Amino acid sequence: MPEKIKQNDLALLLSEERSFLVKIEKNKKLHTDFGIIDLSKAIGKSYGSIIKTHKGKEFVLVKPSIVDFLNKKARMMPQAVRPKDSALILAFTGINKNSIVVEAGTGSAWLTLFLANYVKKIYSYEKRKDFFENAKKNIKASGMKNIVLKNKDIREGIDEKNVDAVILDMQNAETVVNLAYKALKPGGFFVVYSPYIEQVKAVVEEIKKYNFAQVLTVENILRPWDVRGHTLPKRQGLLHTGFLTFARKVF
Repeated sequence: MPEKIKQNDLALLLSEERSFLVKIEKNKKLHTDFGIIDLSKAIGKSYGSIIKTHKGKEFVLVKPSIVDFLNKKARMMPQAVRPKDSALILAFTGINKNSIVVEAGTGSAWLTLFLANYVKKIYSYEKRKDFFENAKKNIKASGMKNIVLKNKDIREGIDEKNVDAVILDMQNAETVVNLAYKALKPGGFFVVYSPYIEQVKAVVEEIKKYNFAQVLTVENILRPWDVRGHTLPKRQGLLHTGFLTFARKVF
């Protein structure tokens, strides 16, 4: 049975030309180039229903994906790990609905929220108070309930043990390799997102001191194409964002 939209739910208003991510509330109106939408009329409708502006323009009410939320709602403070790299972490580790994950630093919580959409639970460490407060707001707005956010420097120790993955997006990540190794279960994955190759080299050198296998560093380049009469790659795209280093604990 189609899910009904309730007060305070998020909905994506989707048309061929534009999309808007909104919180559905009584007595709230959305002003667009196509006319005004009375959002209170969405309450009680099912996702997949049509809502019209006062000019008659139709939008379909869609349940937003995590990528919709990140791109349109989450507030970014520090540079965030983009979905293309977050998805590669899922693909290379295979973490899933039964997995327990530790990550640091949270930053704007983009990676946190993306992964929380797929795994059982995430424990996220962020030492900076301003980043922590912003991440807390983004997590609350998402409605995710499987995230434990900690205002703590992960270098002071990882509280969780026998976890499926430890994922780092932080400076001096090489200083956490020992702690990550202790926190991981046998077969668990250690992942580091590095903006610079110098950090990659420092992390890999430290990984070599422990019983890790399947060590791999990759760069994920995304190149969109303009498909038309004369199909060409687009001049702009999300090319280099960072490096991902993977390693798997043996025992």
